[in-house]
Amino acid sequence: MLQFEDIDTLTIAPGRMPASGNIPLGGAIGAADLGFSATHELPRAQELPRAEQGSARRIRVEDKRIINGNTDVNQLVPFKYKWAWEKYLSSCANHWMPQEVNMSRDIALWKEPGGLTEDERRVVTRNLGFFVTADSLAANNIVLGTYRHITAPECRQYLLRQAFEEAIHTHAYQYIVESLGLDEGEVFNAYHEIASIRDKDEFLVPFIDTLTDPSFRTGTPEADQKLLKSLIVFACIMEGLFFYVGFAQILALGRQNKMTGAAEQYQYILRDESMHCNFGIDLINQIKMENPHLWTPEFRSEIATLMQRGVELEYRYAEDTMPRGVLGLNAPMFKEYLRFVANRRCQQIGLDMLYPGANNPFPWMSEMVDLKKEKNFFETRVIEYQTGGALNWD
Repeated sequence: MLQFEDIDTLTIAPGRMPASGNIPLGGAIGAADLGFSATHELPRAQELPRAEQGSARRIRVEDKRIINGNTDVNQLVPFKYKWAWEKYLSSCANHWMPQEVNMSRDIALWKEPGGLTEDERRVVTRNLGFFVTADSLAANNIVLGTYRHITAPECRQYLLRQAFEEAIHTHAYQYIVESLGLDEGEVFNAYHEIASIRDKDEFLVPFIDTLTDPSFRTGTPEADQKLLKSLIVFACIMEGLFFYVGFAQILALGRQNKMTGAAEQYQYILRDESMHCNFGIDLINQIKMENPHLWTPEFRSEIATLMQRGVELEYRYAEDTMPRGVLGLNAPMFKEYLRFVANRRCQQIGLDMLYPGANNPFPWMSEMVDLKKEKNFFETRVIEYQTGGALNWD
């Protein structure tokens, strides 16, 4: 059972991402994009004695590494990181699609004068303003950055599934925006125009820049620390902290039988993001084990400072989304909540707690993570997606 406390290509080589979040693309596909590099070439059979030719490309488990590996990334087995494969299988079993969720009650409530207070409407629109682009940033970071620096194929397998889930999440937010008839231009540009949202995204962009820079390569302590830092920012701060004010707010609406279709989708997304966070933390800890020289006191101090900055930015977002108390929640409650979550993230990657004594004011959030795919949480599902055996190819 997952608990909240445990939250937990063949593409053109990417250029740098400007602060606007738009990614210019250019250049040609090279060997590195396919998982090979100039320094990690496969041996040519004609250069080997005949007796050795048959086994030249066979992978030994002990040779596999998360980063800077010399083994063939196209060979999934033998498994070394079975935890990554198991998370991939679990994520596939959790598959869902937004159209499965009935939005009719949400639409009626949204259109009804007085159906929601102005403060409740602000919570919804601010939430969507952040999330509609946040998962696209996460997907770009995976596909254009993280994936090409990870040399363990079972971890790459999970990353591909994670990128697909980020696409589903973006689809879900767009589905909610479209269903409610919101101004798409206003919602999708909030990350440019709303300061509390823009500040969070601008905090993340430099770490995306690092991994998507086509000239960036791991293999030196400095470069490997940059990769590790970016992985920590995305797993522990973006997916492990920046999402949870919004999750708690929308799920609080659902607990009051309001916006139940949106809340159901947010619950599925929370479950997915919990897995993403857990995978990222496992990846971080495995890199630390294989490269203990990276985990210096100076590096740990830098990570703690970034975590504190993340708490500040997310608390500012909480104040902006609910300037007054609403849904039994208020901004000061989120200060305690974010400190509690930050402590947990620090502990999960081997750092000391930043806020001793912080408690979780929302224990019900733990229950929200434990959701089976077939569970009809708010009894609003209307469509079943087709499984492989039921597909009609006509």
